[in-house]
Amino acid sequence: MKTNNAKLNQQKILIAPSILSADFAYMGEAVIAMEKAGADWIHCDVMDGQFVPNITFGFKLVEDIRKLTRLPLDVHLMIVEPERYVDRFIGSGADIVTIHYEAANDPKTSLQQIRKRGVKAGISINPDTPVSVLNDLYEYCDLVLLMSVFPGFGGQSFIKESLERLKSLVYHAKHANPNILIEIDGGVTLENASLIKQAGVEILVAGNTIFSSPNYKKAIELLRKG
Repeated sequence: MKTNNAKLNQQKILIAPSILSADFAYMGEAVIAMEKAGADWIHCDVMDGQFVPNITFGFKLVEDIRKLTRLPLDVHLMIVEPERYVDRFIGSGADIVTIHYEAANDPKTSLQQIRKRGVKAGISINPDTPVSVLNDLYEYCDLVLLMSVFPGFGGQSFIKESLERLKSLVYHAKHANPNILIEIDGGVTLENASLIKQAGVEILVAGNTIFSSPNYKKAIELLRKG
């Protein structure tokens, strides 16, 4: 299914539901429900059991989801040596591919590899990685994803120090590359979304907050409005 590319470049706050929190037995229904509820992107957390202590899904699920939605697929690779698999995830339908600074052998080369395939390239850092490690990489990125929990499992609580890290990230990233998008993932709730947005984020990844709600559309609207 062809992506709605306009959704990749909007200036409003974007909401990217993480399907890690969906019932995997009904993944197709969950993705369709997210699009109907007003989601902007679909966030796909790919975990390998090595970089993080969990295993989720791979190429086949991304490929199958691609057939069901026109929303951009935001594929977050929490895997070691992501450069080995970037091309296959792009071939499966990813519109944004985000790698981890801590997991890539050569982050700059990996980001260039992603961009050469015509999709958006993202870089992510863990809560204990200094924001400064990204200073030389912003020009090669379309997106930076700040983890506000340690990656591996959904439903964790937001690490409060992430707000100051986010402000620093926004300042340095936007000065280096004004067009870069700032995304946050981990513990985003209706209670803290407003503060997170005030710090300068543009894309909120939310899993449990949306999927545990009896009304997906309302949850997405409230996250967007804060």
